Amino acid sequence: SRRTSADVTLSHAPASLHINQTHHCKLLPGLVSSQAQLCRTNLELMQTIIQAAREVKKTCQKTFADMRWNCSSIDIPSDAPKYRPDLERGTREAAFVYALSAATISHTIARACTSGDLRVCSCGPIPAEIPEPGYRWGGCADNLHYGLMMGSKFSDAPMKMKRASSNANKLMHLHNSEAGRRALREALVMKCKCHGVSGSCSIRTCWRGLQDLREIAMDLKTKYLSATKVVHRPSGTRKQLVPKDIDIRPLRENELVYLQSSPDFCTKNEKQGSVGTQDRQCNKTSLGSDSCDLMCCGRGYNPYTEKLVERCHCKYHWCCYVTCKKCERIVERYVCK
Repeated sequence: SRRTSADVTLSHAPASLHINQTHHCKLLPGLVSSQAQLCRTNLELMQTIIQAAREVKKTCQKTFADMRWNCSSIDIPSDAPKYRPDLERGTREAAFVYALSAATISHTIARACTSGDLRVCSCGPIPAEIPEPGYRWGGCADNLHYGLMMGSKFSDAPMKMKRASSNANKLMHLHNSEAGRRALREALVMKCKCHGVSGSCSIRTCWRGLQDLREIAMDLKTKYLSATKVVHRPSGTRKQLVPKDIDIRPLRENELVYLQSSPDFCTKNEKQGSVGTQDRQCNKTSLGSDSCDLMCCGRGYNPYTEKLVERCHCKYHWCCYVTCKKCERIVERYVCK
């Protein structure tokens, strides 16, 4: 089945569509029956999930801007409610996308509770432990519990359908979605606000808040780079995923896993979901994955110039405004052949 991709196909829902009536649920692409049911009973939540789907696409593309695979697989044509083939083949790219989708949906829901965008939930609970002297619990904590509960209900629905439960790809997607939510749990940090005479910070009001999605995505990118290749093996009465090379150790719950090796993404190959790196911008002075040598796969690159207009010679005037001039400079850029 290719219908495991609602998290991202929802990013194609028309920007003007506001989910406030049950019949709007029929207009959403790629939902399985339990997701459609969740939509009908929770219209406000569905609006938040659509927002999360758009965020997945943006965050993925920013996080992988310096790599040959730059989340092009997510940029699916709007008339095709499914991922490109590489995300259905159980690659490490699929592992990252499913982990990021699960984390983003739960993150967006948790934050929507805090901001008052969702009326069914509010701030997270005040921690049980007593804060240090000079600190007190207050503010509005991100409601991670509600975010994880409703996020997993939506994200995991396609993999939990009866006929799907033992399929290797489904097990892989479930594992990686859970790893994404684990990364989210680890991203809950203490945030504080100062109080006191002229900002002296004699007392701090603190709450538990989630790190920005960008930081969580970078953490998942590290896990993507060290992902474990797995195989689908019988274990007792059913099959499960075990590490391919070192199958003596069980899978760790916070690692990303994949079933099939990825192409090198150098050249265009529709079947493998590779759009190639021709015309991609590269960095001539870099030694990393965005270097012209690695990004262009040894094919070479073409230089071009670009005119940048920037603010310059800025002056502060008492009181209180700044005036600037506009300066032009020419920069040299490079694109892969």
